Amino acid sequence: MASEVKIGARWVGPHHPTYVVAEIGINHNGDLEIAKALIDAAAAAGCDAVKFQKRTPELCVPADQRDAMRETPWGYIRYIEYRKRVEFGFDEYLEIDRHCRSRDIQWFASPWDIPSVDFLEQFAPPAYKVASACLTDVDLLRRLRDTGRPIILSTGMSTMEQIEAAVETLGTDRLLITHSTSTYPCHPSELNLRMLATFRDMFSVPIGYSGHEVGLVTTVVAVALGACLVERHITLDRSMWGSDHAASVEPEGFARLVKYIRVTEQALGDGVKEVYASELPVMRRLRRSPGSALGSQLD
Repeated sequence: MASEVKIGARWVGPHHPTYVVAEIGINHNGDLEIAKALIDAAAAAGCDAVKFQKRTPELCVPADQRDAMRETPWGYIRYIEYRKRVEFGFDEYLEIDRHCRSRDIQWFASPWDIPSVDFLEQFAPPAYKVASACLTDVDLLRRLRDTGRPIILSTGMSTMEQIEAAVETLGTDRLLITHSTSTYPCHPSELNLRMLATFRDMFSVPIGYSGHEVGLVTTVVAVALGACLVERHITLDRSMWGSDHAASVEPEGFARLVKYIRVTEQALGDGVKEVYASELPVMRRLRRSPGSALGSQLD
């Protein structure tokens, strides 16, 4: 049986309510007010946490891409300048931290490099997320492991051998693994939700799902299949400029998603067959077999 991990004040595992993460990522487009509006939307939807992405552009942007030109809301600029524009600094994260506390929602981030881990440590986040793109960055994994904080490992674009190596590096004491396919948006035929059971059989850690599909149904199915943590990207408007908005969920949709997840949890039950009290009047009316065991108990 998979273990459980505590993220902040919430236990995450197969015997706890699904932990729902709204991935803001860079959907704030470098605008703190948009970030705060997304936090508000996630809190109103009933999410447990929001997640950001943190990079040091000089380290994360390959040298051959830095001078590539890109059309952006700030004009036609170099790619590395764009990456700098969508990064928040200390003052912005201080306000994000304050705002999340005021809305009673947790926040953490996916650091893409070691200096970003050091930066985020200033805020004592309840957990870290390893982005799928970083799964093979052993030095980053070791730095995250050494923080002693819970780690959520995303597994998109990774082979089983790479995933096993990452788990060996991170250890399993405070680890959660999320199944993911790194296509934005992802076609249903490539979601492969049965991987949730495969991971559960392979690793004694909580297993979650990080989805990039269009729509809500398949994410709810992931919960029915045992995902104890769910992450979807959130946006104010799917038509906004930016690479992740099209595969994101708008506020109203996110509220429905959380509602569907909670209803699904109720509907799953405990797998023990019983006759519910609400069934007894129906049984008395429809079952006319006084010689049966149940009939004699009801008379």
